[in-house]
Amino acid sequence: MSADVTTLQTRYDEVRAYTEQLAAPLSPEDQTVQSMPDVSPTKWHRAHVTWFFETFVLAENEQRFAPYQDQYWFLFNSYYEAIGPRYARPLRGVISRPGAHDVGLYRSNVDDRMRELLETLDEGTLTKLAPTIELGFHHEQQHQELLLMDIKHVLSLNPLRPVYAGRPTTGGVSGPLGWQEYDGGLVEIGHDGSRDGSFCFDNELPVHQQFLQPFRLADRLVTNGEWQAFMADGGYRRPELWLSDGWARINAEGWRAPFYWIEQDGVWLEHTLTGTWPVDPELPACHLSHYEADAYATWAGKRLPTEAEWEHAARLEDEGSVGGTSTGPVDVGSAEGRRSWHPRAAGAPTGALRQLFGECWEWTASAYLPYPGFHPADGAIGEYNGKFMSGQMVLRGGCALTPPGHARASYRNFFPPGARWPLTGVRLADDGATRAGRA
Repeated sequence: MSADVTTLQTRYDEVRAYTEQLAAPLSPEDQTVQSMPDVSPTKWHRAHVTWFFETFVLAENEQRFAPYQDQYWFLFNSYYEAIGPRYARPLRGVISRPGAHDVGLYRSNVDDRMRELLETLDEGTLTKLAPTIELGFHHEQQHQELLLMDIKHVLSLNPLRPVYAGRPTTGGVSGPLGWQEYDGGLVEIGHDGSRDGSFCFDNELPVHQQFLQPFRLADRLVTNGEWQAFMADGGYRRPELWLSDGWARINAEGWRAPFYWIEQDGVWLEHTLTGTWPVDPELPACHLSHYEADAYATWAGKRLPTEAEWEHAARLEDEGSVGGTSTGPVDVGSAEGRRSWHPRAAGAPTGALRQLFGECWEWTASAYLPYPGFHPADGAIGEYNGKFMSGQMVLRGGCALTPPGHARASYRNFFPPGARWPLTGVRLADDGATRAGRA
């Protein structure tokens, strides 16, 4: 990103305003609830992304810096050990104060100070700070998505079945499942910002080569209807389909359907941000753990793609820049903004991969590990990704809740294999022929 002041200010205002738009449909009470340890209250997300700018930009560069409120550094630090102690994550929901309104005042204060700082920095300091400020933009976009995933879980526990926003995702077909074939060979993986100067997280670096055997990818995501066939065939009752930890997990927690499915009078319903509706067999099956994704792939006689296979195929589809790089202000629930708040049907076959970006994060078979030559950044910023490279699985592609402009082919998302509250789905893979149709 350019270090031009006007560009940074415009981008800052866009990203910050979008967070507030996402929170706007929620009451102060909605914004305080923490429904499980993995979920954070909406107001905490709003405060934490503000803390990021105050901590990593203002604290080191603002003349006569003083924190907005001393205890906020403790309350809204997420996991940065180098910054200092923090409030226990599972207890964020008991913080009734500051309330949602006071968090808004905190945001406004830091926004004013950030704008003033940007206007007063000399060119050299601005150029040096620009990467950290841009990291703050993308960090806030991550929390915009988490805010929506988290409030979805919060509202799912309310027997009134409240609606967040928008209208239900209806209509559309997914068409028959097809396959795209790839020759494999030596391929380049990772983000090369030197080509266009675009942003990436440190875990997307460095660019390196990997050798792929010929492979195939399903041209769309697994649908609800296909998942119901898996369930009807005893998918959740057959230990031979499951990884050992997955089988233990589903028995301990009683899994027998995707996370937000509810059986009522013999009919399966699905909780969404737009309400609770009968399961649509044409829509992608979502909110599935890696254990479930792997079990389904085994049942189907296929496998999950590796992250290198997924990225290579995505690059060949020329969709690595889907959504561009802009996150403009949008109306909550509008077709232009969030489209549907829920994954959409794939539509008719196109002869190419469908649903690569913007429907469900797609589980891969790859553990979340550093790329060859990876080095975390110096200081507290170095804790951003590298410290989590154990016990997680990689997902690719983005989802219906991912902010516009945030997805790219090299993006590496990651969650523990048992996570079901993220908006995750399944794309199948298979070994390809020795001579396939694509390089």
